[in-house]
Amino acid sequence: MKISMPTNVKKIISVLEDHGFEAYAVGGCVRDSMLDRNPHDWDITTSALPAQVKSLFKKTIDTGIVHGTVTILLDGVGYEVTTYRMDGEYEDSRHPKEVTFTPELAEDLKRRDFTINAMAYNDRRGLIDLFGGADDLEHHVIRCVGDPLERFSEDALRIFRAVRFSAQLGFQIHPDTRKAITVLAPNLKRISVERTQAELTKLVTSDHPEEFRAAYETGITREVLPEFDRAMDTEQNNPNHKYTVGDHLIASMNFVPPKKHLRLAMLFHDIGKPLVKSTDEEGIDHFYGHGDVSAQLAGEILKRLRFDNDTIYRVTSLIRFHDYRPDLNARAVRRFMNKTGTELLEDVFTVQTGDVLSQSDYRREEKLNQIREVRTLAEEILEKKQCFSMKDLAVSGKDLMEDGMKPGKDMGRVLEELLREVIREPEHNTKEFLIEYSREFRES
Repeated sequence: MKISMPTNVKKIISVLEDHGFEAYAVGGCVRDSMLDRNPHDWDITTSALPAQVKSLFKKTIDTGIVHGTVTILLDGVGYEVTTYRMDGEYEDSRHPKEVTFTPELAEDLKRRDFTINAMAYNDRRGLIDLFGGADDLEHHVIRCVGDPLERFSEDALRIFRAVRFSAQLGFQIHPDTRKAITVLAPNLKRISVERTQAELTKLVTSDHPEEFRAAYETGITREVLPEFDRAMDTEQNNPNHKYTVGDHLIASMNFVPPKKHLRLAMLFHDIGKPLVKSTDEEGIDHFYGHGDVSAQLAGEILKRLRFDNDTIYRVTSLIRFHDYRPDLNARAVRRFMNKTGTELLEDVFTVQTGDVLSQSDYRREEKLNQIREVRTLAEEILEKKQCFSMKDLAVSGKDLMEDGMKPGKDMGRVLEELLREVIREPEHNTKEFLIEYSREFRES
C-alpha cells in the first residue's frame, strides 16, 4: 500500500533514516490517508531519542520532551516527532506515572488506543499493521488494541473517544470494546471538564450524530450528562411526537448543519421537558413552558462543561425561540425579529425546521409552511429596511434630550414605546413623527 505524504513529512523521515534511525508516520494521519480523508496533522514516531532528533534539525520546540515529543518547524509548519515509548502504570485513569523510551516500534504501537490508530507507514517498509487495523478499517470497526479493559483503565478518555470515532467515521464499535465501555464508563468522572467538552463537541458535530445514542446505551451520558438520560426516559404521548424526548433530540441533530451551536441547540432544545411534563384527562402529554425551562437548563449544562460565553448565548437563545411561532402578519413577525435579532434569525428558522422534521408526520407540512411563510415575511421586512430594533429607530436618546427630556429610566421607557409604535406602523419611523409622539406619550 502506498500513502501519499507531504514533502516535509517525507523529508523528516528521510533525515532520521539517513542517520541510522527508524521513522514512520503514525496514527490518525495513516488512518485518514487510508480512508481517502485529508489528515489534519501528520505525527511521526521514531527510534531516535529527543536529543538526537533535536540535533538533526535547525528549528525545534520542546513541546512534550518529558514524554519524548519534539516539534520540528519546517516552512513555518510544526510536525510532532515522538520517540518510541512504553507507558508505565496509569495513576489517574488518564496519565502514566512514567514513560520509558524503547527501540521497538511494536512496543510503541501496542500502547495505542484503537487498531485503526495503531498503524505506521513509511515509503521504505510500507504499512506496519500489527493489530489488524487495516482489516478493521475495511469492515468499519472500532476495536481496542489488545484487552479493551486494560486500554480503558489506562486512559478513561478513550471511552468517549471510541464513540466519537464511531460517529465521525460511521463505524460500529466492536462488541468486546463496547462491553468494556459499559463496565468502565464511571471512570469518566476522573476526566477533566475541558476534555469532556471537546469530545462532546466532536461527537455532535460529526457526520453521524445519531451515534450519540451509543453514548447513552453504554452509560457515558449517565456520567457526564445525566440530564440526557432523564430525557431518554421521558415518553411523549402526543400526536406531534413519535419518540421519547431523548430520541427526538438525537434525531433532530441530523436535520441541521454540523455547526457547534446548531447541533448543541438541537441536543438540548427539549432537555427541560421532563421537568414540565403533564398529562391531561385524555392521557395526552403536554410540556408547557418547556422552551424557557430548556434554555435555562441548557445554560447550566454548558456552563458546567465550560463552553465559551458566545456559544452559551447562541445555544440558549436558539432554544428559547425554537417553539416561538408568530402570527402570519408583518407586525407579528417584526416583533419576532425584535426578539431574535438578525444575527440569529436564520439559525432560528434552521432549528425550528429541524425540530419539526424530527417529530411525527402529524401536521408536518402545515408546520413547515408556517416556518417558510414567516421566513418570507422576514425577508420582505429586511428588504424594505423596516425598523424592528432600537438601533434602527429614527430618534435616539440624544434627540429626546435636545427636545428637553432628561436622561434616566423615563427616557428608556419612552424609547421602548417609540420602538413598539414603529413595529406596529413602520412608516412612523421618522424623527418628526416620533418626537411628536414622544411628547404625547410623556403627557399621557
